[in-house]
Amino acid sequence: MHTIMAEYIWIDGQKPTAKLRSKTKVLDQPVHHVSDLPEWGFDGSSTMQAHGHDSDCRLKPVCIVKDPVRGGDNILVLCEVFNADGSVHESNSRAHLREISELYKEHESWFGIEQEYTLFDGIKPLGWPDNGFPAPQGGYYCGVGADEVFGRDVVEAHMEACLKAGLLFCGINAEVMPGQWEFQIGPLGPLEVSDQIWLGRWLLYRVAEDFGVSATLNPKPVKGDWNGAGAHTNFSTKAMRADGGIDVITQACEKLSKRHEEHIAVYGAENERRLTGLHETCSIHEFKYGVSDRGASIRIPMATAKDGKGYLEDRRPAANMDPYQVCAMMMKTVCGNW
Repeated sequence: MHTIMAEYIWIDGQKPTAKLRSKTKVLDQPVHHVSDLPEWGFDGSSTMQAHGHDSDCRLKPVCIVKDPVRGGDNILVLCEVFNADGSVHESNSRAHLREISELYKEHESWFGIEQEYTLFDGIKPLGWPDNGFPAPQGGYYCGVGADEVFGRDVVEAHMEACLKAGLLFCGINAEVMPGQWEFQIGPLGPLEVSDQIWLGRWLLYRVAEDFGVSATLNPKPVKGDWNGAGAHTNFSTKAMRADGGIDVITQACEKLSKRHEEHIAVYGAENERRLTGLHETCSIHEFKYGVSDRGASIRIPMATAKDGKGYLEDRRPAANMDPYQVCAMMMKTVCGNW
């Protein structure tokens, strides 16, 4: 009998920021498609998704990739959460994005997400001294050398794992604060990019375990004159990518300006600590857009302005944002008429 290990991964009901959970199912048959996988259940009372007296929740597989940690034919299985009666669980934000994606599918929306995170060694960022602070920011961004960069072995192992899993992983870089890094996924459709960001996050946490460190998506892990952590979201529609698309991008920015508060509401908890108007951010209380402006809410890349078509970058989402909610909100605002 040929057995495989399937790691069922789901998003819990913790608030204000959901966490990832997973458990392993051993199967005695090969898996070629999501439809080959059985549904499973879990104790929702232990994940803030049910009450103890009626705690069963259902896991429905929606995305499978190779498991780069266990190797072989083993797989990672991303799941949606449903109530025992088959209705969508209130914590399941992917279900709403499924509807929005179908509603606006003719726009052919593409997303690329830049996921920043901070590696921690116990209670301090990796590489920081036990007492006091490292040298001020300046040389860490895209740096090289043991005095500038901390955790590269973790980051390299994570990148290799994501590539082995088959994610559309397009890069990494050391970020502005020491111990802070970024990986990028995309461009992909809304469901695909969101699924892969969640899987990339799970792999980050899992790989970091082997190095005895942890990764956090806290949008402002260290108070003071240090950069926060975001999840810049690059977005385009078919019309934006076509000749004359810059006009469509400008119209999109105007639409986004009218829905700023609705977007901020789903762009991550404690984002106000990050969006101060300093450290390459625009104030959370302000909306502005501009070409090549990293102090704007929306940056129009220089190449997009030059070519007259391309994409925009929403710099507001925090590192701990839910990509399902961010993608849904972006499509509703830009593609819809509400």
